[in-house]
Amino acid sequence: MPSSAAARKIEKSADAYRSIGEAAEELGLQPHVLRYWETKFTKYVKPLKRRDGRRMFRPEDISALRAIQTLVHDQGMTLKGASKLLNEQGVESVLGGEARIVGPADSGDVIASQSPARDMQETVRKAFEATTPATEATGTSDRLETILSDLTDIKARLDAVRLKKAA
Repeated sequence: MPSSAAARKIEKSADAYRSIGEAAEELGLQPHVLRYWETKFTKYVKPLKRRDGRRMFRPEDISALRAIQTLVHDQGMTLKGASKLLNEQGVESVLGGEARIVGPADSGDVIASQSPARDMQETVRKAFEATTPATEATGTSDRLETILSDLTDIKARLDAVRLKKAA
């Protein structure tokens, strides 16, 4: 009887079903992430469940999970945004690199300035770039107060957007 280490080295064909552990290992994710994505992307991830309750992921499930992983982890999209893009353009276009991620400027909406998070990143980047040895000791307090003020403003704007979306 082969040991479990030897059993793991056997590669399955591309058409083989995979357990949640095998799928997670293949994608480099934790099993709980796959279970969560299964609840959020029910149209694309539908593993078969055996009588004992174990999930068996089909090749198309693995492809969908790989597309979701690309959108969420590599492109930095939200789950909602990834779901919308998959619905509009499909799993194959994401995996083929043909999916087009459109922003407000591309969709004809009024162009907002940058997002609050990007504004904050830019402010922090500028603050660190402005640091010179001569101003380091004297300007640190002023720079930190400016950054704090900017962050407080960004937080207020984010809170306003959340309240608007909740309404």
